[in-house]
Amino acid sequence: MRAMRAEGFSGYKDLKLVDIPKPAVSDGRVLVRITAAGVTPLEHTILSGGYPRAKAPLVLGGEGAGVVEEGGGTAFPVGSRVMFTGPYGVSENGTYSEWLAVRKENLCLIPDNIEDLSAAGVPVAYLTAQMTLSLAGFAPGKTVLSPAIGGSVGNAVTQLAKAQGAKHAISTTTNHSKAQQARSLGFDEVIDLSVEKLSDGVRRITEGYGADIVIDAMGGEILSEALGTLSIGGSLTTLGYAAGRKTTIDVTDLIWKRASMKSFSLFSQPVEVWATAWSVIFPLLQSGAVKPIVAKTFPLAEAADALRYLVEGRPFGRVVLTI
Repeated sequence: MRAMRAEGFSGYKDLKLVDIPKPAVSDGRVLVRITAAGVTPLEHTILSGGYPRAKAPLVLGGEGAGVVEEGGGTAFPVGSRVMFTGPYGVSENGTYSEWLAVRKENLCLIPDNIEDLSAAGVPVAYLTAQMTLSLAGFAPGKTVLSPAIGGSVGNAVTQLAKAQGAKHAISTTTNHSKAQQARSLGFDEVIDLSVEKLSDGVRRITEGYGADIVIDAMGGEILSEALGTLSIGGSLTTLGYAAGRKTTIDVTDLIWKRASMKSFSLFSQPVEVWATAWSVIFPLLQSGAVKPIVAKTFPLAEAADALRYLVEGRPFGRVVLTI
């Protein structure tokens, strides 16, 4: 079968189209014919040598969508459309391939109204978003801030919070055209950082109250600024560092507001937390209350170009490989 494999971890040039054996089904695994694969910043980190746990050669890709061919049992009959994420593309071969043997517990059926292309970019972002909201104590009426509306997590958090009754579901962008695009798509609480400071925008939208919950996938100075927007008793969850791994915070943003700060890692969460998150996400996808946004697709053989576009082009929405 065809696969895009990293032969080393020194940049885009190490990603090669290869022919490797089709995986065999074993206990607890389901053979899935991959139709689309989500492209994430983690693949760029791995390909750049920034993830020491990964070992080359390695087929990249941590999430995807496809059709069950064998081993799904009654829960996932042959022909079922499924989406999934897991340790694929990190500790074992991933979704940049034509077939993959996927652990049954990682699978979720795709709602009939969602295309495979859209579903391929759902698992990592929406599971992360729903789990972090839940762990932060989200409830209807809360105010949520998740920076970077064009990014996967920022967009997913904003959609899920709004769909579940948030009083305010706030996001940001540093790009004026993205701010306009966001508003045209119905995101009406996006702070345009090219014309307004983050703290000023949150203060304006919430009439001085602040954010009960901040879910930050950016890091860097954005995290520091977002921390300052917390309301009394609020919490900030950090889970990414697209804007930088280091920042300086004002500890009084925590002390005076009796606020808290914590971290999150998707793949350290127990199975029951995954199941609970999917039970919320699936009906919201099915009803159209949340709608995955795909910015651009690339064929499998152009995976390096897809990663470059994601990292350097900073698109609004997901980048997906068609298999």
